[in-house]
Amino acid sequence: MRNFLFFTLLLGGLFSFVIVNFITLDENSELFLDNSGPYIGAEFPKELGFTGKGIKIGVIDTGINLSHPDFFNQDETSRFLKGYDFVDNDTVPQDTNGHGTQVTGIIAADGQLKGIAPMAEIFSYRVSSDGESVPSNLIIKAINQAVEDRVDIINISLGVNMTHNKIDEAVNNAIKQGIVVVAAAGNSGPDKSTIGSPAKNPNAITVGATYNNRDSSMVSTLEVEDTQFQVLPMLGTDTISDPISAEIVFGKYSRENDFDGIDVRGKIVLAERGGEAPDEIVFFSDKEIFASNNGAKGLIVYNNQPGIFFGELIHEYVSEDYYPTIPTVSMTREEGLELKKILESETSGTLNVFNHPDFLATFSSRGPVSPFYLKPDLVAPGVFVNTTSLKNFYNITSGTSYAAPHVSGAIALLLEKNPNFTPHEIKSILVTTSDIITDEYKKEFEFDAGGAGRIDLKKAFNSELIFEPPKLIFNLSEHKTLEENEIKISSLYGNINIQKVEFSDIENVEFDYEIRDSALYITSKLIENELGDFETRAFITNNDIMYQIPIIVRVSEASIVISESENELSFQVKRPLDWDYAKITVTNSETFEERSISITPNKIESLKLYDPGTYWIEANVKSSEDTFDVYEFYEIKKDLSEEKPILENSELPERALIILGIIFSIVVLVGLKLRKNY
Repeated sequence: MRNFLFFTLLLGGLFSFVIVNFITLDENSELFLDNSGPYIGAEFPKELGFTGKGIKIGVIDTGINLSHPDFFNQDETSRFLKGYDFVDNDTVPQDTNGHGTQVTGIIAADGQLKGIAPMAEIFSYRVSSDGESVPSNLIIKAINQAVEDRVDIINISLGVNMTHNKIDEAVNNAIKQGIVVVAAAGNSGPDKSTIGSPAKNPNAITVGATYNNRDSSMVSTLEVEDTQFQVLPMLGTDTISDPISAEIVFGKYSRENDFDGIDVRGKIVLAERGGEAPDEIVFFSDKEIFASNNGAKGLIVYNNQPGIFFGELIHEYVSEDYYPTIPTVSMTREEGLELKKILESETSGTLNVFNHPDFLATFSSRGPVSPFYLKPDLVAPGVFVNTTSLKNFYNITSGTSYAAPHVSGAIALLLEKNPNFTPHEIKSILVTTSDIITDEYKKEFEFDAGGAGRIDLKKAFNSELIFEPPKLIFNLSEHKTLEENEIKISSLYGNINIQKVEFSDIENVEFDYEIRDSALYITSKLIENELGDFETRAFITNNDIMYQIPIIVRVSEASIVISESENELSFQVKRPLDWDYAKITVTNSETFEERSISITPNKIESLKLYDPGTYWIEANVKSSEDTFDVYEFYEIKKDLSEEKPILENSELPERALIILGIIFSIVVLVGLKLRKNY
């Protein structure tokens, strides 16, 4: 049986979230990616004359619709004839699915619809015909071909919810060759740890999806007695000019007879989904009509089963002249029953429905992917995005697949401005100039969900500094209350002129900083031993331009001490005091090569490392009562790679020798037995 690892396209496959409405455009009209392009600041570089000209972008996807009018030159020849079809093994990557055509249009359409970088040169690599799955070897072949074709950017809007080492190796090789790799985060949110390869790769730029700057990007809030509830606006509900503050009353199922004897005039109605009988159908539109007819100012419908739902007021069974007149939202059964209990005494609340373009799409995949780096890196519009379609028209579609090409197009404009930018410098610029995004209650999204924020191309274009690294992780404990991290700073246009550095507050940690020798040294100090992971940001102002550095502070109960002598590391557990056993795993952050040792209070082992670079140290410490995880970064400065033995002393060879010894013994015994029989 052939050993395939099936890759699901993030949009149009098993994890799809596609909303497709074919639209036609007037012959003389021009559509600049609807609202999404201007919203990320893409008009600013275009006003300066940047179009992505001369930049090569490899799109690894389902191919491209070569006949789409927005992909033609003025002389009516196709602009995108370069690439390869790895499905049919020919040089014509004709799209038969549509996904690749949609992705490409966002990047480089140049017709009635304008992509982010309309003059960029596209290399299309077709790796799937059905938009659902593809053998992993085709992804690797496409990446390697893009390297051979010397593209500047690779856009990969596909992936899996797992780590694939061969894919990551190909991505790392491309980045070493100076190619920026952009990967869609995936559409498996809102569950955590749903980002797989290649988006999981620490060196790729991983992009999640937000709403879009259009009227359909609505969110809703409900606040009752200082409690914030999660509510979703139903399809057909409009935004309201002012929040509605009123008494909330229970209206059973919001049917016509449910309002007999209940005064709901000027109030907000809470109702249960469905009806009394399990098979009773009560349309949301009917619930809205009856609540509105009885004078209600708003309607909240809670689920009749666990979880939340997306309700639709507009559907095939409503009359053509129906139009919702009061805001209608949905909520979970759990919160609905909680609110119903609160209503046993007279209760008022505030309901609001408003546009919020930077709201994180529910389907956008989340981290964490590793304790040593953060994913996703940033977000871009990925909901209701206008783009090119397979049938030579345009459609509106959603998914992280369509957030990623916004970033790829933006990078093309940055590279046109400065072709010498490295992949790491590009990532630094985009991360540190991104705009912070918040939920419906103005609370910042966690880094695992929204990354550093939404791409802001205007700020990126005006950036003067590059920070390496653009994100920080501190590891503290009761034993290790202080840690310093270095951020190297390079200036694009002159001297570094940092005016101030500020930090958002964390109650149990305080920060200090020092600038010396073109580097920013940030120190975190634990002032209260509260365990957990805490998020903050450093805000750095240089020549009146503000940058941000996402920071994670991890406070652990356990702690270890690392000692080095000639690249040989030894480890000592300091906390907990009653520890019995610890497994230490050391990973080369560049090659991902892992080595492990085990130690006990009476058995101390060391590990010789030969290659210079940053290593990720993970210690799993066990005591009689619990297990603790400790994470550290360690820098090996001396290069001893020439002394590296062919077979190193580690747990894996030791186990392998034991297994080989057992096999050898069995072979000898069988041989002796056979010898007796002849």
